[in-house]
Amino acid sequence: MDLEQLDALLAGKIATLTLRPAGVALADAPPEGAILSGAFNPLHAGHLGMAAAAAQLTGLPASFELAVVNADKGALAAAEVVRRAAQFAGRHTLTLSREPLFAGKAALYPGRSFVLGYDTAARLLDPRYYGGERGLREALAAIAAHGCRLLVAGRIADGRFRTLADLPVPAAFSGSFVAISENLFRADISSSQLREQQRRA
Repeated sequence: MDLEQLDALLAGKIATLTLRPAGVALADAPPEGAILSGAFNPLHAGHLGMAAAAAQLTGLPASFELAVVNADKGALAAAEVVRRAAQFAGRHTLTLSREPLFAGKAALYPGRSFVLGYDTAARLLDPRYYGGERGLREALAAIAAHGCRLLVAGRIADGRFRTLADLPVPAAFSGSFVAISENLFRADISSSQLREQQRRA
């Protein structure tokens, strides 16, 4: 990774930095196709499976996006960005951005499909991230206005497999959400579980 380009991203001088498997880094030139955004700490088979399911659903390639600013935890250090990005090197396309929220991502990547796990979709629909219900509806309206769709994969939560049908999607925005069927993708794995396993090893 070109550290000067990464510094430019962290400083807000460029909006995105796309890292191709061959090692090419492109400023403000995100790839076409579906996008799976995540923290990738670590990248695991569940992420790869969701991306493959999205590619099958859309008929377009899927790539990954890491926001260097987190809605809950603030900005990642440059060294941590480099560490997480290294997991994709030579294997998958990764775009880095400063945008933690999907309404902002929709403006960066208009017309795209975003791939979400159930837990991420639940946070997306949580009014507290937007200062209340009105802010949530404004965010969903922005996503819809940019022509973006949200592809939601299920996962185990509270002891059972939960899907898009279990989420409180406002009826006015239901057309923006598409379920990834359990037949197409299911992987009962999470980054937090993997980190705990690594800690105990």
